[in-house]
Amino acid sequence: MHATRIERPSRLLVVANAKSRNGGGPLDAALERFDAAGIGHELVRPDGPSDMAEAIRDARDRVDAVVVAGGDGTMNAAAPAIIETHLPLGVLPAGTANDLARTLGLPVDLAAAADVIAAGGVTPIDLGEVNGHPFFNVASLGLSAELARRLSGEDKRRFGRLSYALAALRTLVAARPFHAEITEEGGAHVRVKTLQIAVGNGRYYGGGMAVTDDAMIDDGHLDLYSLEMKAVWKLALMLPSFRAGRHGLWREVRTARGTRFRVRTRKHRPVNTDGELVTFTPAEFRILPRAVRVFVPTTAPA
Repeated sequence: MHATRIERPSRLLVVANAKSRNGGGPLDAALERFDAAGIGHELVRPDGPSDMAEAIRDARDRVDAVVVAGGDGTMNAAAPAIIETHLPLGVLPAGTANDLARTLGLPVDLAAAADVIAAGGVTPIDLGEVNGHPFFNVASLGLSAELARRLSGEDKRRFGRLSYALAALRTLVAARPFHAEITEEGGAHVRVKTLQIAVGNGRYYGGGMAVTDDAMIDDGHLDLYSLEMKAVWKLALMLPSFRAGRHGLWREVRTARGTRFRVRTRKHRPVNTDGELVTFTPAEFRILPRAVRVFVPTTAPA
């Protein structure tokens, strides 16, 4: 995606997650690009989500943008403070999956991503929200929530993307379907037996899977799918469809599009947002249209 306006920053708060796979490492190359562009910056390395939010709120009057270095979980942790302060968000993709960066069309090289921020091209994007918790990419329950539970930060730092495959294998071996009720914004509801229910806001999640083949992070709606197959092994056959965002063509996959959904289950189940377990069912999902401005590539002249 491309910028809709130019807002060149003059001073940045750079927030680096010291516990993410790459966010705790040196950011010298990116900071040097900011220096070369004449952009002032201050770097903080919070210990956790609450410290990150506090650092952003404290800096709101002395910076004109926030740059977050980390993965999707780090971006998720920063989202409430970004919404509250109305500061534009710059992304330095320093995590394992970096699905938000992929959705925004950002380079994975930190120096090149810093150049995007220095150019000042911004555009508004939507956020999703579940039970009051905002998310950029996707919120889900079932397989992916169990995957998030099994996927430790230490594994991600040690094995990178391989850690996803190892945790996914363990999750699939233990997978069991569960009963749920899905209600759409018009009141229509359906009872399902499913392995996973996911509600997507952005385009990519899970290390490059596509929510749908036409999903956009600024399209004003959410995309839901439910995996209602009896044989878990069939997911292996569906993998290419998931990466292309065409899994909705399979008869075992229920899909819906809207601005609000409600999901209830027989027992409370954890809900995963952008790789982090943040709440439980019953789950109320809604769209937050144009909630955040982000720095994205621009074709405008320098």
